[in-house]
Amino acid sequence: MANTAPSLAGPKQASYVQALSILGILYFMMGFVTWVNGTLIPFLRIACELNISEALLVTFAFYLAYFFLSIPSSFIIKKTGFKNGMALSLVVMAAGSLVFIPAANTRSFGLFLTGLFVQGAGLSLLQTASNPYVSIIGPIESAAKRISIMGICNKIAGALSPVILGAIVLKNASELEKQIAAATDPAQKGILLDSLASRVIGPYIVIAVVLVLLAVVISRSSLPEIETGDSAPAEKSADGASGDRGSIFKYPYLLLGTLCIFVYVGVEVMAGDVIGTYGNALGMSLDKTKYFTTFTLLAMLVGYIIGIITIPKYLSQDKSLRISAILGIVFTVCAFMTTGYTAVTFIALLGLANSLMWPAIWPLAIDKLGRYTKIGSAFLVMGIVGGGILPQVYSGLYNKDGLFHFLYSEGMDFRLSFLYCMVPCYIYILYYAIAGHKVGKRA
Repeated sequence: MANTAPSLAGPKQASYVQALSILGILYFMMGFVTWVNGTLIPFLRIACELNISEALLVTFAFYLAYFFLSIPSSFIIKKTGFKNGMALSLVVMAAGSLVFIPAANTRSFGLFLTGLFVQGAGLSLLQTASNPYVSIIGPIESAAKRISIMGICNKIAGALSPVILGAIVLKNASELEKQIAAATDPAQKGILLDSLASRVIGPYIVIAVVLVLLAVVISRSSLPEIETGDSAPAEKSADGASGDRGSIFKYPYLLLGTLCIFVYVGVEVMAGDVIGTYGNALGMSLDKTKYFTTFTLLAMLVGYIIGIITIPKYLSQDKSLRISAILGIVFTVCAFMTTGYTAVTFIALLGLANSLMWPAIWPLAIDKLGRYTKIGSAFLVMGIVGGGILPQVYSGLYNKDGLFHFLYSEGMDFRLSFLYCMVPCYIYILYYAIAGHKVGKRA
């Protein structure tokens, strides 16, 4: 046999469907909190008087938490179990949401970033608990289908969050931006900026309350615990001898999968959160671009539905990943070669290309880890930091004051910068789909 199979512990009445329903609610909240960043970037750019590179620190602070908190999160999960870990993560996310109150009252970008980092820390813990739970709660062969179902919940929330928050905090944004730019009296300008910043307080109080209520529901639910075989060997070789390798670092397909998650989340955030700034660079108004993130998320939603229908009946997880990577390359090149709404459409279509990547990469990377499943999950969650790094590389290339100004004193064309960031990432994802997920994996 391969590794010891994970099993459900706890009351029998805690059904498979009930567990997936609870997880679906969690993924909905994850999506809402995560994809609202696409609205926060232009909002904070105006309210805190930032340039594009500074505004993109929103994604950097948010996703940086995954890098620092993923390993500690795995140890927390070992102590608390999956269910209590999920409840704790929601409380941490609520605390991060409440930091937005003093941040808005003082228009402190540093406090906003602190709140985002705390939210990211909570999400890191939630991802570490929920992702392996979804993967191993049923047969590994259909893990991509279950993750696709969770992805639908996540992306529905992601599509709604820019529309809801954008309608509140960026109402008449283009006109307000003109008024702020035209204000010659510092006091009057300050009043306009303070009024704008205060718009975010109400929504984030509501988010915090919902997160706390959900934490209570989770902690009192009959959600079954998952036994990952922590005391059992990770796998056995073909002749039946123990195959425990003694270290997580001796599973190269997991390490390559961590890098794959890094570049995947990077391209996903570029397609979702950066699409608005891409539209602004094409000359489109903020009143239009504030909803562009929703278009990307709707494309991802279509992709998840395709995944549910086709995986594993018609497509294997690795084959779906190959197709997705190729589509990503094609759509990126098409966006580079076009302009206006056509270019924006191709960037939104990257959501379709990206949609099946997470559901495919995750089960391929944690397959046969056995007692290393929790720490392996933490490694993959750590790779989510790519969502904060790639936008910084992008802004550093095209902004004349960016990270790479010493290479391009006037900044690189924003379309070329986007191309240079995205295509190499999709090429690596294609490699992992073809060969990387097999490296060091025993039959």
